[in-house]
Amino acid sequence: MTLDEALKTSCESLAGLTANDGEAFNGLRERVESAFRNLQAAMFPSHANSKCRSINESLTRAADKLTHAITKTTGSESESETITAKLIARLPDIRKILWSDITAAYQGDPAAKSPDEIILAYPAFTAISAYRVAHELYIMNANLISRIITEYAHRLTGIDIHPGASIGENFFIDHGTGVVIGETSTIGKRVKIYQNVTIGAKSFDVAPDGSLVKGIKRHPDIGNDVVIYAGATILGGDTVIGDNCVIGGNVWLTHSVKAGSVVLNER
Repeated sequence: MTLDEALKTSCESLAGLTANDGEAFNGLRERVESAFRNLQAAMFPSHANSKCRSINESLTRAADKLTHAITKTTGSESESETITAKLIARLPDIRKILWSDITAAYQGDPAAKSPDEIILAYPAFTAISAYRVAHELYIMNANLISRIITEYAHRLTGIDIHPGASIGENFFIDHGTGVVIGETSTIGKRVKIYQNVTIGAKSFDVAPDGSLVKGIKRHPDIGNDVVIYAGATILGGDTVIGDNCVIGGNVWLTHSVKAGSVVLNER
């Protein structure tokens, strides 16, 4: 088969296979990622690499892109406008929480010379800011849009935070590469974790038809003022790590730990 014949045959075959796909999601990911960058620029205009000349311009561009993107996923322009309006209204509060995360990083990392360094250079801040925005969309059932935002940060940073997770203020991820935080995780206030930490599922319930059961609690609960060192793995929806615990490096945990405990990997 010649190249021209292969092109013609494959094109005809793919056209048939994709005939019912439509164009709803064409360019959607790029539009959502751009909207997130506009939101970042609105919350931290002094640190943004943005062509927008004002906070209003950043917000207007973000709102236009999000409304269009959410409409593509819901089919309802009025619903998308409502979701976008709620998110925009929440941005001052999101910014305040993010500032607590910046403060936690500055106070918790002796290598940090200024809050500006954290905003501009720390991958964890990119990942956490994406999570904070995406979580608001997730709880408003804009699930696909929220996943696009957190997976954008995942690609940039190597930090994978599901938008469904619940994470308190003053959250700090040091270094960060390889961190995974699952959908049904809850994390309290003033928690610090290091690179390659997994807060994940122990196992998956299977329905009679062989499919995985969705919508159940699968990931751990982490209390307030907990430190989790590099390489630790904490699994299970019934696993609870109490307040003020220290989880050592490379620890594997599938059971609960009472408040104030220090758990080490003994070898």
